[in-house]
Amino acid sequence: MRRFKVVVGVPAAVAAVAVLLVGPSSTAVAEPTTPITYASGTTATRFTGLAFDTCTAPSVAQLSAWKASPYKAIGIYIGGVNRSCAQPQLTPSWVSSVTRMGWRLIPIYVGFQAPCTFRTTAVKMTVPSATFQGGLLARDAVKVARALNLLPGSAIYNDMEHYDATDATCKATVLRFLSAWTKELHRLGYLSGVYAHQNSGAPHLAAAYNSSSYARPDALWIARWDGNSSLTGWPTVPNTFWAVGQRGKQYLGDHNETHGGVTLNIDSDRFDAPVASVWYTYTARTTIHSYSGPSTAYPVRSTIPANAGVRIVCQTFGPKIGTTTVWNKLVDGTYVTDYYVRTPNKPGYSAPIPGCSNAYQTIVDNLARRRGPGTSYAAYPGLLPIGSLAWVTCQRAGSKVGTTAVWDRLSDGSWVTDYYVATTSKTTYTAPIRRC
Repeated sequence: MRRFKVVVGVPAAVAAVAVLLVGPSSTAVAEPTTPITYASGTTATRFTGLAFDTCTAPSVAQLSAWKASPYKAIGIYIGGVNRSCAQPQLTPSWVSSVTRMGWRLIPIYVGFQAPCTFRTTAVKMTVPSATFQGGLLARDAVKVARALNLLPGSAIYNDMEHYDATDATCKATVLRFLSAWTKELHRLGYLSGVYAHQNSGAPHLAAAYNSSSYARPDALWIARWDGNSSLTGWPTVPNTFWAVGQRGKQYLGDHNETHGGVTLNIDSDRFDAPVASVWYTYTARTTIHSYSGPSTAYPVRSTIPANAGVRIVCQTFGPKIGTTTVWNKLVDGTYVTDYYVRTPNKPGYSAPIPGCSNAYQTIVDNLARRRGPGTSYAAYPGLLPIGSLAWVTCQRAGSKVGTTAVWDRLSDGSWVTDYYVATTSKTTYTAPIRRC
């Protein structure tokens, strides 16, 4: 993706990663679609728009100046043995400051590279251990993401640089590594992304898209420096693969841009894909209760004193309190009415807080969307290709399909049967998705 460090001998970073060997291994279930178990105080965050990545994360002041730019998200290199640049800015305080400005973050992990990589100084995966190493590095990526307060529900992108696409053994090794990466991230409650070259990793992942031998990542970010930012029409990936909020494209390589009087050397990207989820701290205007769901009809879980900070993960809808129907989901999984919290917008949602959703892949091709929770409702325009992300906002009972009567309301207002979505149950509701 960008600059690699020069490696001489065995790097200390490899030894540091080796201490994680005692961690749990990933569980091989239901490839190519493996379920994600979301924690209670989490959400998936979708970003659509222009982004950039640069080797060292810019300072808060630099990103404040770059609010004048067309970019609204930034790729950050959170870890990995092949990460090349120092990251003095990457602290929880920096994350809090820049996300409060409105920046979305795209976590990038530069782990082991392909055995046949063109990066001659890179630390490489080994052919017999690729599955183990993919799970190992996924756990390390989650560890560093959590240290930055990047919540479960975040996507983490594995940076797989260009390699010899004609080497069959190398191709199979990379696919095993990335499959293990995906399964382990899913097990830990994170979404799996892969950054890959359009002529090696991208076509190989596309060829394995429906293979029962490999877990499918949730999002694909390709490198194709042709100056065209389109997220469709990629020559090596069909438009029906990673089709619903699952694509990024790095369309312009190393170059300088100046915004707000600050010059940075960047790569330019366009995204419609999952990114990092974080919390946003605001204060209570008065003493309030938090509830187990977004309504006063749910049990009270805690009492929050006036002027205390509340850590908001996302916003959803519920019964009207005062002037608003907006409810805030907190990091402990409870909900408070937005009316009594000092968020900036009443009665609507407050940017940059995202709307609450949990993203799961679909497991059947051409999944019909409906205008209500049942097969008797009119069809919603467009069918979902297999492997699409269903951005689920809530669930409710409807007509029975297969073994379940549960239906999922998606972020665009359409409904799909939960039977064909890779949630954790095929008979009942899935925690922590709220009821509609």
